[in-house]
Amino acid sequence: MAADFVYGRIPVLECLKAQKRAARRLILLEGGKNQNEFISAAQDIPVEWVTRKELDYMTHEGVHQGIVLEADPIPLLNLETWLEDSSNPQSLIVILDSVEDPHNFGAITRSAAACGVSALIFAKDRAAPVSPVSMKSAAGAMEYVDLIQVTNLPRALDVLKKHDYWVAGLDPEGEKILWDADFTGKTGLVIGNEGKGIRPLVRKKCDYLVHIPISGPISSLNASVSAAIALMECVRQQHL
Repeated sequence: MAADFVYGRIPVLECLKAQKRAARRLILLEGGKNQNEFISAAQDIPVEWVTRKELDYMTHEGVHQGIVLEADPIPLLNLETWLEDSSNPQSLIVILDSVEDPHNFGAITRSAAACGVSALIFAKDRAAPVSPVSMKSAAGAMEYVDLIQVTNLPRALDVLKKHDYWVAGLDPEGEKILWDADFTGKTGLVIGNEGKGIRPLVRKKCDYLVHIPISGPISSLNASVSAAIALMECVRQQHL
């Protein structure tokens, strides 16, 4: 089976804590500092010490901070199976439509985890994959949010609607202001591509579109920033 190389202090520690997937070996920098916390968290997992050059090679020159964890790949779930599992909390789901930047993918996942999002749906094609870069940007959050990969995003929205979800698209031209929309029920929040936004076919599947009002000279926000703002409004309505 293929393996993921998770790197960086926070992503590695969260992966060990969450125990969402099997860890195979902890790889540390020879002579590195502050390693005891990771060795303790690894428990019975084999620990190896290697040179910085070897760590750089494993991570493709990533910012590994002297710590790498070889682990099983993050499980990618089936939407229908996930929805049928009554043990899953299902009040809020994030749907990524062609988000291509792995840093945005990771940052959105981090915000989703902080807001208690149940799952994150993304397409198999024309989208940033789960990768060491997106995992690093997520700062361990991918260990706590269920990741659902689909082949047809519009069809996935139809499935959500059959399970009583309202699907809201975040769009600068949305007819509703974000905080005027009702997110108190089961909600699927669609975040579009960094440049083109939500695709027309996906847009048609949304029950409504919402926008974040902007009063300054800059007319748009980064996709991950927009997602964080919208998710906090969902949380405010559902829990606060």
